[in-house]
Amino acid sequence: MSGQRTVVASVIVAALGYFVDLYDIVIFGVVRVASLDELGITGAANTAWGIDLLNLQMIGMLIGGLFWGVIGDKFGRRFALLATITVYSLANIANGFVTTVEQYAVLRFIAGVGLAGELGAGVTLVAEILPARFRGYGTTVISFLGLVGALTASFVGGYLHWRTAYFVGGGMGLAVLAGRWWVLRESAMFDAHKAQARGQGDLRLLFGRLDSFGRFLAVIAVGVPIWYVSALFVNFSPELGRALNLAGPLPVADVLRWQATGLALGSAASGLISEWLKNRRGVVFGFIAGMMALTAVLLSLEGRTPQLYCVLMFVMGLAQGYWTVFMTLSAEQFGVNIRATVTTSVPNFVRAMVVPVTLLLKLLLPGMGLIKAVLLIGVAVYALALLALYSLKETYGKDLDYFE
Repeated sequence: MSGQRTVVASVIVAALGYFVDLYDIVIFGVVRVASLDELGITGAANTAWGIDLLNLQMIGMLIGGLFWGVIGDKFGRRFALLATITVYSLANIANGFVTTVEQYAVLRFIAGVGLAGELGAGVTLVAEILPARFRGYGTTVISFLGLVGALTASFVGGYLHWRTAYFVGGGMGLAVLAGRWWVLRESAMFDAHKAQARGQGDLRLLFGRLDSFGRFLAVIAVGVPIWYVSALFVNFSPELGRALNLAGPLPVADVLRWQATGLALGSAASGLISEWLKNRRGVVFGFIAGMMALTAVLLSLEGRTPQLYCVLMFVMGLAQGYWTVFMTLSAEQFGVNIRATVTTSVPNFVRAMVVPVTLLLKLLLPGMGLIKAVLLIGVAVYALALLALYSLKETYGKDLDYFE
């Protein structure tokens, strides 16, 4: 296989892995109610366990983000991509066999650890094997296919039995693993610098220096609004619909289908717009501003229809599509010796922010009610994201061949 064809094949199998990854991340939200009902967890306990299981998955992703990032910087991007997809594919197949909520909890944690490595390792590899002028397009392909995976989860989880939905995710992961084994190439940039032993995967370069740690925290804050919306406006849409007195039920699968469609289109649009404008930060700012406006509109839908909520969530998905530019911005902020560690851990720290967001929601619910609590959390999340974005430097076209 020629060099150019090998690069294209590597981008494709990296993107297909994120398709499966995001399918497996969101499938729990789609099948939460049905799966817990079948396990005998109903009513308020269903919501409480739903929060706990989601948090366990996210904690697993937080731990896995650092673990797989270090693995990617020490042993290679290819190795990390092969290992991570193996772990989460087997864990999700096992999810289809659970008979108790305790088994469910353990396997959601393990799946979270495995899911943590996929996106960051894929983005790092693609960023390093593509020329600078094509870097943003490669990330756009990964992000777009991943979000199509989320859309696929909304259909599979909505129409098939929840156990079958988990089997489908695990089976797709093993199929992609086979493809990666044959066609995935390692980053030449990584291979060239590996022998120099310049602190590859050394967490002290990230957490032991004020400048790099500050950049790390800022990048995380920029991405939190995306998962604030996904956690509260999608995963807990049935509860939100009741709080808004909507004229009918609001199933997660329906909301996710609309939001994921918007996300897929928005992820492609944000990546392309960023390349055309040769700008990362300005594009991210515009998309976050759109999310802020839509949050206010969604929380004022008292007595309206579920269909209107879903349509607005499609538009919200378009705005959330800045995830593509966000991941490119993350990869471009750090040197080759800790790039995989950062790019792998950042999206998982962002996703793990669901834990404090949902715990804060639990804390505020009794005194404020769901609508006011969600709004207050949103004000804090958006304000921090904009301040963090202001502190970061523009990175479009930046040469990535350097050490921290």
